[in-house]
Amino acid sequence: MNIKPKGYTLLRLWRWTFNFYSSAILLFLIIPVLIIVPLSFNSGSFLSYPLNGFSLRWYHTFFHSDEWLSSLGNSLLIAPLATLLATALGVLASMGLTRGEFRGKSLVMAILISPMIAPVVIIAVGMFFFFARMSLLNSYLGLVLAHALLGVPFVVITVTAVLKSYDKNLSRAAANLGASPWYTFRKITLPLIAPGVFSGALFAFAASFDEVVVTLFLASPRQRTLPIQMFAGIRENLDPTIAAAATLMVAASLILLLVMELLRRRGERLRTATAGH
Repeated sequence: MNIKPKGYTLLRLWRWTFNFYSSAILLFLIIPVLIIVPLSFNSGSFLSYPLNGFSLRWYHTFFHSDEWLSSLGNSLLIAPLATLLATALGVLASMGLTRGEFRGKSLVMAILISPMIAPVVIIAVGMFFFFARMSLLNSYLGLVLAHALLGVPFVVITVTAVLKSYDKNLSRAAANLGASPWYTFRKITLPLIAPGVFSGALFAFAASFDEVVVTLFLASPRQRTLPIQMFAGIRENLDPTIAAAATLMVAASLILLLVMELLRRRGERLRTATAGH
């Protein structure tokens, strides 16, 4: 005879309630995405439900419009360059913070991640006046530097987390065997922290590719990125091409999430293998 312990029914009810609550929050976050995707295949000329029919006309418009392709090209130019710069600076900063012991270490860390915490409008205004003095307004170099600054905190956080679990004895052993610091970093440290570096780089890329406010302050019409083009399309005329562009960005985000999950699993395998040895 199966006798259930006291409180079993209450525990199951609590689990059902928790699962329902979690599912409701998940749907609340996903519904805006689920709404915009079907609209990108609407044959009508307005963003409205019910759909008039299935059509790829807005994707055709996107890939045959000089404005949309130019903005996409700007995003694909600025985001990778900003990601490379943010990754290089973030890795160096993370290694310095992890290995070095000095006064004001917590303050330096707070300053490095401040672009992630401070309101974007304040950052954009500050960058506007600073870049104006440096003659970097309305330039691709200015946008790359600004986007890199916004991406550095993501790299610092992810790489620092990986470096905290890094076995420093590996570097000491390499140094005792005569390896130079650069050789040790390139052959030992970097392969082990690579999942964290790539994860931070992906976050930095997403932050740059999706940036609107800072770009509005610093860019000229010639440097208009894809999010700025979408923002202009909403403000000036409700062009359904926006839905096609948004769907493409959602697809790119899903690919980035998949890559990050693969990197996370690879990092876990590397940590397990290192701990085993």
